[in-house]
Amino acid sequence: MTTATETRTVRIAHSPDSDDAFMFYALTHDVLDVSGLTITHVLEDIETLNQAAFDGTYEITALSFHAYAHLHDRYRIMPSGASFGDGYGPVIVAQGPKRPADLAGKKVAVPGELTTAALTLGLWARAHGIELETAIVPFDRILDVVSSGEFDAGVVIHEGQLTYGDEGLALVEDLGVWWQKETGLPLALGCNGLRNDLPEDVQQRLCKLLTQSIEYGLDHRDEALGYAIRYARGLEDDPERSDRFVGMYVNDWTRSYGDVGRRAVQELLDRGHAAGLIPHRVTADFIGAE
Repeated sequence: MTTATETRTVRIAHSPDSDDAFMFYALTHDVLDVSGLTITHVLEDIETLNQAAFDGTYEITALSFHAYAHLHDRYRIMPSGASFGDGYGPVIVAQGPKRPADLAGKKVAVPGELTTAALTLGLWARAHGIELETAIVPFDRILDVVSSGEFDAGVVIHEGQLTYGDEGLALVEDLGVWWQKETGLPLALGCNGLRNDLPEDVQQRLCKLLTQSIEYGLDHRDEALGYAIRYARGLEDDPERSDRFVGMYVNDWTRSYGDVGRRAVQELLDRGHAAGLIPHRVTADFIGAE
């Protein structure tokens, strides 16, 4: 137990991109009361965080929902902070127009084995009856390896979803659009996971702080966006598209999952299991859900 004269260190790990910077703005700028806590922020790409979570490295960490399926015994899903693609999501891009069948047997770059982008790509490929040759490439190099011809196609996440056309690449499929047509639901991409060995009162306080930070950013949008834009890779000088990108992934879904959001998460996990891409059926554990 932490006494009145002690502080508990809480490491919050998230991606170095503008939507996460926006979400955590209030927690990085002494806006909220964090007395009794020493909060440090760790910035790493999402696949690095997915892998670190197997060791329980961070008290709070961004997780792909694909990774969560393997980590549900170690982390719980915080009630806010999710990223959903509501009619949009990771995009498959190539050097020119291609049909799904054109990618059969081709080399496709993915941003991490346990990313939701990789899971959704696998579901998409099975739905089209094709097999792909996938390889992991750091997310910020995928546009380059497709443009150079090293890979036939790539799955792009983060700001690259808006900038791939600037590189002369063509859209093969928006996986968020495809998913919504298949299921009628938004695509659940990632969450903030809370390590489940923390005391219950600490878990509740951290959940409240995260929600307050998100609410502050949404209520003080220009202030938070002014900070977040410095992390907008490729969009630093494009405030309009930076604002659009943040709005795609920090919105009402981020405030709270609601019944539809929780159903969307479970649908993704269930379809991944049914397709053999997730080894065991997992029931999502949402903190505070009835």
